[in-house]
Amino acid sequence: MRYLRLLATQLRVSIALGMQYRWDFLLGAVMTVVWTLVGLVPLHIALVGRQPVEGWTYERALVVVGWFTLLKGVLEGAVNPSLISVVDQIRKGTLDFTLLKPADAQFLVSTARFEIRKVVDGFAAAAIFVYAFTRIGRAPAPADVTLSLGLLVTATLVLYSICILVISAAFWVVRLDNLAYLFNSLFDFARWPVTLFKGFWRVAFTVVVPLALMTTYPAEALLGTLAPRTAAAAALGALAFGAVARAVWKRAIGRYTSASS
Repeated sequence: MRYLRLLATQLRVSIALGMQYRWDFLLGAVMTVVWTLVGLVPLHIALVGRQPVEGWTYERALVVVGWFTLLKGVLEGAVNPSLISVVDQIRKGTLDFTLLKPADAQFLVSTARFEIRKVVDGFAAAAIFVYAFTRIGRAPAPADVTLSLGLLVTATLVLYSICILVISAAFWVVRLDNLAYLFNSLFDFARWPVTLFKGFWRVAFTVVVPLALMTTYPAEALLGTLAPRTAAAAALGALAFGAVARAVWKRAIGRYTSASS
C-alpha cells in the first residue's frame, strides 16, 4: 500500500506538470494521432487488396498495429521519461538523492516522471481495434479479451525489463544515449507480425528482443488464434526477463560511484 501511495503521488505530480502548458499538451496529443495515422500507411500499401501474407490479412495485421500503438504509449509515456533521466544522474553522480530515500531505488527511478499526454495512444489503439474488428465482421470473444489483457501485462513487463537492462548498462558505459535510441528504433519493427520475418530476424525478434511477445502474441490472443502453450511460454519468458533485469539492476547499483566519492 505504501508503494501504491507513492505511485499515486508521482502520477499527481506528472499530471500537474503536464497540464501547466495546456496548448503543448493538446498539440502533443494531436501529433500522436497524426503519427498513428501515418504509421498505418505502410501496412495499407503492403496488405490492402492483396492475398494474405503468412496468414495475415490487412484487418488482422491492424490488430498488431493496435497493440504496437498501445505499447508505444507505455514506452514513451511511462517507461522512457523516468529511466532515460537516470543516465544523466549516473554520469553526474546525483543518483545519491534517490538512493538515500527510504524506498526501493528501482521503483523510484521507474516512476519519477510520466508523460500524461501519451494516454492518447491508448485511445488511438482502442480506435484501431474497433476499426479492425468492424472490418473483420465480429467482436473478440470475452475469453480472448481476457487472455490478451493478461499478455498486455507480460508485454509491459518485458518492455520495462529491457529498458532496465539498457539503463543498467550506464553504470558501466556511462554514455548510453545511442543504445537507448537503438532500442526505440528496433521497437518500430513490432508494428509488423513477427511471422512476416524469416530466419535470423524471426529468432531475434522472438527470443533476443522479444517483439513477438509484445505485439504479435497479444494480437493473436485477441483474434483467438494463440495456442495456450505459447501464451504460457510468453508468461514464463516475461517473468524470466523481469528476474534478470532485477538482478542486473541490483548488481549495477553496487558499481555506482556517487558525487561525494
